[in-house]
Amino acid sequence: MNKKQKMLIIVTILTVVILIVVASAFFTATQPTGKLQVVASFYPLAFFSQEIGGEHVQVTQLVPSNTEIHTWEPAASDISAADKADVIVYNSAGLDHWIETEILPALSKTKNRAIIDTTKNLPLLQAENNQKHENENEYGIYDPHTWVSPYMAKLQAEKIYVAFVQQDPAHERHYTERWSDLKSTLEQIDANYTATLSTMHKNTIFVSHAAFGYLAYRYEFKQQGVIGLSADQQPSAVAIANILDLMLQHETYVVYIDPVYSQGYAQTLKNELETQTGHSVVILKLYIITGPIDGEGYLQQQLFNLESLKVGLEA
Repeated sequence: MNKKQKMLIIVTILTVVILIVVASAFFTATQPTGKLQVVASFYPLAFFSQEIGGEHVQVTQLVPSNTEIHTWEPAASDISAADKADVIVYNSAGLDHWIETEILPALSKTKNRAIIDTTKNLPLLQAENNQKHENENEYGIYDPHTWVSPYMAKLQAEKIYVAFVQQDPAHERHYTERWSDLKSTLEQIDANYTATLSTMHKNTIFVSHAAFGYLAYRYEFKQQGVIGLSADQQPSAVAIANILDLMLQHETYVVYIDPVYSQGYAQTLKNELETQTGHSVVILKLYIITGPIDGEGYLQQQLFNLESLKVGLEA
C-alpha cells in the first residue's frame, strides 16, 4: 500500500468519525427531553411550576426576573418557545396581557397543550377601589398583583398542579407530593400573616407602588400608594403632597419601597416628613416578588415582607 492510499484511508476514517459525532450531536439535540415543557409568563409562576414539577418539568420563564411586566413585549423566540410548550401558565388580570393578544393567537392549533389563566374565577380586587369582585378579569379593571398574597398564590399554584396532572398523568404521584409540600408552606405563611398582623396597632401602610392590595384585603389593613398599580407611572406633586398629608394624619413614619424600583418617591416623603415633624422616618423594603433579589427567592421574600409589615403597622 503506497503513501497516497494510506492517506486516503486516514482521510476517509476521519471523515466517518466526524460525521458520526455530528450526527450524534444533532440526534441528541433534537430528541425530546421526556420532561413536560412549561412556559410561564414571569417569575412567581415559573417558581410555582418548578416547585410542583421538580425533575419532570422543564420551565421556561418569558419575562426576565425583576423586569416591568406590564410593558414587556414578547420576541419571536418567546412565541416559538410557547408553541413547543405542553403547558402555558400566565397571570392574567391585566398584567401579562400580551400572552392573550400576541402569543396565543400565533400558536399552532394542532398541539395538545394546556393554557392556564391562573387568576380565572379567583376573587379579584377592582383596581380603583380595591373592592372584592368575583367576575372574570378584564384588562385594566382588576389589581393583578395576586401572587404577593400567599393565600392567592396558593390558589394560583393549585391550577398549575391540576394542569400538570392532566398533561402528564404518569407522574401524578410526583406532582401531588410536591404540590402538597408547597401548599402546606403557603398555608403556614398565610397563617403566620394572619396571627401576626391581627395584633398590630395601626391599619395603614404607605408604599411607593400600590401593589399590595391583596395583602391589605386578606389581613385587614390599608395601603396608600404614591403611584398606582403600574410601576411605570410618574407621580404628580399633588399626589406626593396628598400622601404626605395622610402620613401626618396617621402619625406614620415608615415608607415602603420595592428595591427593584426607584427610591426617589420614598426619599422625597422621608425628607418632607422629617422637615415638618422633626421625627425620624424609616424607608423599608416590601418586595413585589418579581424575581430573586438580595439573595432571597419567592418564599424568603414572603417571610421578609411579613417582618417588614410588622414594623410599619406597629410604629
